[in-house]
Amino acid sequence: MEIYPIPLFPLELVVCPGGRLPLRIFEARYLDMVRNCMRNNSSFAIVTILPEGDTDPEGSFPFANVGTVVKIAEADVTTVGLMMITCIGQQRIKIESFAQQADGLVIGQVQDIPNDLSMPIPEDLMPTQQVLKQLLSTLTDQDSDLKNLPIAEPYDFDNATWVSNRWVELLDLPLLNKHRLMQMDSPILRLELINDILYANQLR
Repeated sequence: MEIYPIPLFPLELVVCPGGRLPLRIFEARYLDMVRNCMRNNSSFAIVTILPEGDTDPEGSFPFANVGTVVKIAEADVTTVGLMMITCIGQQRIKIESFAQQADGLVIGQVQDIPNDLSMPIPEDLMPTQQVLKQLLSTLTDQDSDLKNLPIAEPYDFDNATWVSNRWVELLDLPLLNKHRLMQMDSPILRLELINDILYANQLR
């Protein structure tokens, strides 16, 4: 696959393709990055900062070597020196190398990882769909601000890939565990592990 450059935004979080990510941008290098993305209709990538003492096993990067390209969907630029943006995850990438610009912005040389195909949820994993629906219904009934959730319409509850990705972002798990789930090749295996986590939580 083609290797291409893209700005990297290291953060202590995981976002998956299809996920919704609100961000508050205030550092000069990232304000410039966002302005350039908006001007050129381009994207940047979120990469997960690894816990202290951990490095990527392949590249010894200070962040994970698999990230997610995000597209800016909404932007509020009314406050000087501050941008409130909402991004949507597009595509997983693998980082081959990176360099830091004079302003501190990190530029990665990356290649795309094929996104998971849409596939139906197996019958034995349907609880993962049902609990996610219940969660959204409860939050809607409570008039909670759904804009703070990593979930954007259109919802795709019958798709194992979409449901598993949303649970990766929602579950309260150690960052490394979330990242390992995100980069798995099989959405069904990812959903099986999530189902086990949900079941274990019910037993507590």
